[in-house]
Order: sequence, then C-alpha cells, then structure tokens
Amino acid sequence: MNTLLLTRSTIRDLITMKEVVEAVEKTFRDMGSGKVHNPTKAHLDLGDVSGWPPYEGGMNAMPAYVGWLDSAGMKWIGGWLGNPAKGLPYLSSLTLLVDPSNGAFKAAMDGTYLTDLRTGAQSAVAAKYLMPKGSITLGLYGAGAQGHTQAEAFAEVFNIRTLKVYDLNSSASEKLKKDLAEKIQGEIKVCENPMEASESDVIVTVTHATEPFLRDDWVSPGTVVFAMGSFQECEEALILNSDRIVVDHIGQALHRGSLKKLTESGRISEKDIYATIGEIVAGKKPPRASEKERIFCEPIGTGAMDVTLATIVYEKARELPEMEGFDFTS
Repeated sequence: MNTLLLTRSTIRDLITMKEVVEAVEKTFRDMGSGKVHNPTKAHLDLGDVSGWPPYEGGMNAMPAYVGWLDSAGMKWIGGWLGNPAKGLPYLSSLTLLVDPSNGAFKAAMDGTYLTDLRTGAQSAVAAKYLMPKGSITLGLYGAGAQGHTQAEAFAEVFNIRTLKVYDLNSSASEKLKKDLAEKIQGEIKVCENPMEASESDVIVTVTHATEPFLRDDWVSPGTVVFAMGSFQECEEALILNSDRIVVDHIGQALHRGSLKKLTESGRISEKDIYATIGEIVAGKKPPRASEKERIFCEPIGTGAMDVTLATIVYEKARELPEMEGFDFTS
C-alpha cells in the first residue's frame, strides 16, 4: 500500500472544529463502551523531566485503535520548552495510520494542528456533560495556540457570555481577543490579574506552568476546572477539595500532569477517580449529583483522539481532485 503524506496546510482545509467536536464525542463514547484500545503513553525523556539529556524536551508515543472508525495508528509528539525563545514551535508531532487488518501504513501527517484541535474539543465535550448549561462564562489561562482552540471548541458547544483570558504575556491575550472576536458571541475580556479569570462557570488552564497558580480559594462551588497543562497549574488543595475528579484515561492521568505528585505521595489513587469522560458520555455514570459540586477534570490526552481525527482527514484527502490516480490499494 502506498503511504499518503499530508502537510499541515492541507489538513487545515480538510476539517472544521465542528467536525472535530462531533468526532471526539463519538470516540469518548466508544472509550466508555470498551470499543477503543488505548495503551498508556510511552515517554522518551530528553531533559524535560530528569534534566538529561540537556534539551528541555521529551517525546510521547501514543498508539490506539478506534472501533467506530476501524482505524489504528500512533501519534509521536514532543514539546521543547526552549523552542519559543529560538523562534521554533513548542510542539513537534507526526501521526501515522495503519490498516488494522494487515499493518500497511496508510498515511503519515503533521500531528501538531490536530493535537491543538482535539485538545480543545476534548475539554469542551467533557464540559457539555459536566456543565449542562447552554450559556456559560469561561475563564481561560493561556492564550497560545491551544488557548485559541480551547475557546473555539467551547464556542461550538456553548454560548459563551464572557470569555475571560489571562496570560503572563498580555499581548498574547490581546491577540487571542482579536483573533476570536467573530467566533465568540459574548464579550472577550483580557484580565490584568489571574484571579479575575477564575470567577467563571468553567475554568481551563492550558499553560506551561510548573508551579501552581490556580488557587483553591478562588474556585467557587459548582465550577468545573479543566487542567490541560503538562505540569502543575493548580494548587493541590484545589484538587483534593474537589467533589469529583474526572479523567480521560486513568492509567495516564495518575502519572502525568496535575495528579502526578499527588499519586506519587500516596494522596491520590485510582479509587479517588470518580469516572472517565468516556463512562459519562456513554451514560454509564451520571456527571454530577448537584449543581453545587465542584469538579476537577483532567483530560491528559489520548492517542485515540489523534487517530480519530487523522482518519477523518485521511478519508477526506482521498477525495481531493489531486488524489485522482493515486493508488491507495497496493
């Protein structure tokens, strides 16, 4: 089988955020119904954890099989903390698709843009079930590429009355406000201090922070908090005092991101996880007992979502006029 190579510019023209949100919801439902194989990420430390080698980076291998698409593949993705200062992107990623019946490589494509899209969609889909309101205020920490896609995805699911944005770089917040002016129905407010953004129905943190900045006493009852960063953005008390903890993948979430230190110190274990997003989307567990419950949700990211979007893009690419004559079968 010939392998189709797809660039980021091609991918951008082949999929919309609306399609991403719908596909992510279907894959979460499959995960909750046991129709997805998604092993835990394998991490290659290139200095982001141990400090050696001295590259301030690391790579994750993220394989998966998605039942509703009958598709298999793997995303190979890494982040380098020093890259932005060099004028390089923080993320570097490729996604590979294989025919699950024979192992032939069907496609290799840029994975960074799809990562940004699905990272936004997975929290927005989870919020659809955890915060069953049509209209919300959204507090967003981090105004980079994934800050943009978080806001875009939430705008597909909710009427955002007010989007409150905080970033250490105020110019990044102003850029997000300008970029999304036509996509957000309500007001976009650039916050001068971090506490302002926390006064929201839903809070999303998507930063590179390694020290907690979102405080427990800032978060009101009934709020849903999504910790999307790879390191530590929230006070431990915020997590421990939450009424429910929801994750996308238990094996990964306990050993990465916000729950890592709590797990290693024995203060959090699998028994403290209320449910996976998939279980809630599939109707196996109710999202909450009351509107006053404070929920902490950590979708650490799964290969299943990357394989899902890559498969949709691949199938659309096959129909492009320039693909006429390309042999997809041998």
